[in-house]
Amino acid sequence: MERKKRSIWVFGDYRNYFQNRVTLQLISRANDLAKIIGAEVCVTVFGHDTDEWVGEYIAHGAMKVYVCDHPDLKFYSNDVYITLMERLVRRYEPEILLVGATTFGREFAPRLAKRLKTGLTADCIGLDINEDGILIQTAPAFGGNLLTKIVTPERRPQMATVRPGTFQEIPHNYHATGEIVPVPLPEDLPKDRIRLISSERQPSREQKLEDAAVVVCGGRGMGSRKKFKNLYELARVLGGEVGATRPVVYSKWAEDETLVGQADKHIKPKVLFSFGISGAIQHTAGIKDAGFIIAVNKNPNAVMMKMADVAIVADAGQVCTALIRELKKRIRS
Repeated sequence: MERKKRSIWVFGDYRNYFQNRVTLQLISRANDLAKIIGAEVCVTVFGHDTDEWVGEYIAHGAMKVYVCDHPDLKFYSNDVYITLMERLVRRYEPEILLVGATTFGREFAPRLAKRLKTGLTADCIGLDINEDGILIQTAPAFGGNLLTKIVTPERRPQMATVRPGTFQEIPHNYHATGEIVPVPLPEDLPKDRIRLISSERQPSREQKLEDAAVVVCGGRGMGSRKKFKNLYELARVLGGEVGATRPVVYSKWAEDETLVGQADKHIKPKVLFSFGISGAIQHTAGIKDAGFIIAVNKNPNAVMMKMADVAIVADAGQVCTALIRELKKRIRS
């Protein structure tokens, strides 16, 4: 019997493709891991009229794409997608299966792992291979205060969901080639318990924090919840988004969705404003890919001040207010 080639699989979730790049980020990391264990990178795509997405995945590093394209798959069905994926995994036996830790992925992956009787590490922020060729899955624990390294030594595939923004995608390669494997739609798939008649995406006026070109981050050094709210006005004027440190979120000055750090959101803006942030490692690990950093802090020796391209020794709240006033003045003129 011919031995199956080792493979690392990524589930291709192309819905909201241009805003959610996590599948491309996972393909990129899968390529790094594949080089270590001598595997090929494969993506699975289920849906209808999927040619565009298949081409995109190959252009971003997929070596092989398993495609089940059928009108009955136009709308996502949990039971159908999981059954399809389970059968493909049992047939081709991938070593590793990665899924984006999106709302969809957090619903899909645990159910699939249970079907496959394997382990799953959720919300990973790191993936590596150890000396035995086993996937090391790094994930936050105890509210983000600790990082755990988890392995699945016996069961296969080794499964993980990964937070968007954790890895950098491979640039689009117009000359890339890959194998496309058509997957027929089985006739004995489970019937949908819920029938979706139509769907319409509700447009959002705000961009995702992970995708923002300008991010205004604030820490406890802003002084109060009232002063922290000025950061939202500054972000609005700059066309950016607001990020926060863990103490700020715990103090209820900002929402959980704004939390930036090692165990939370990783951001890579072109310009990052840092107001009143000392620079604990839990926070700075989430901003290491920022292009240009402007930091404001009373303490000239704060870690953030040393990381910054421009460091301003001053009261963060006062600088924020002055900056808003000056920007609005220039806009009016």
